[in-house]
Amino acid sequence: MAVKSSTKKRLIELGIAEDHAIALATDANLDAIRRMTREEVAKRTDLVDDQTELDRVMAIIEEQSKSRRRSSSSSVTLTRAAALLEDIPEGNDRFNVLNHILVPHHELVEIEKETEELSPWNMMRTDQEGNQRLAKELLPKILITDPAVQAIKEATELQTEDLPAGWLANRILKIVRHSPSAGSSVAYRLIVESA
Repeated sequence: MAVKSSTKKRLIELGIAEDHAIALATDANLDAIRRMTREEVAKRTDLVDDQTELDRVMAIIEEQSKSRRRSSSSSVTLTRAAALLEDIPEGNDRFNVLNHILVPHHELVEIEKETEELSPWNMMRTDQEGNQRLAKELLPKILITDPAVQAIKEATELQTEDLPAGWLANRILKIVRHSPSAGSSVAYRLIVESA
């Protein structure tokens, strides 16, 4: 007769008498014991006549089944919650600073629209060869390592494939701040790799 000592030990810890634990654990693990019917448990433990003790043993076994089911359903709930969060374009486990209420709205200005966006400030200059160019270097700077810039970079790289290396350097960032008292203000920054 083989006795599974870990199963017997666990049954004793749960409050089942040692002789009943030995009878149940013989040639059965906890999963097999959880699947046993009331009649099978009564037959193995010789508790056919003692209904109160049999009720107590069955209650302990059923409680183990319930607690096991409860833990598996909670993991399914967590998985569903995680699936809902996959839609948000965030870094793996990083905090997306753009989702914070105190951070103003940041957006990249498309390269084709840079001249149009900055036209009210007369940013066009003539270079040495006589060609017109946009004097981006006159704008205030923002580092490429800024958390807001990194969040925009990660979101853009998720949406667009085949971006060249250094694609974000020398791009213009539009920052819109909303204020209940002053309305909205717009600022432009030049993204640079170092100060």
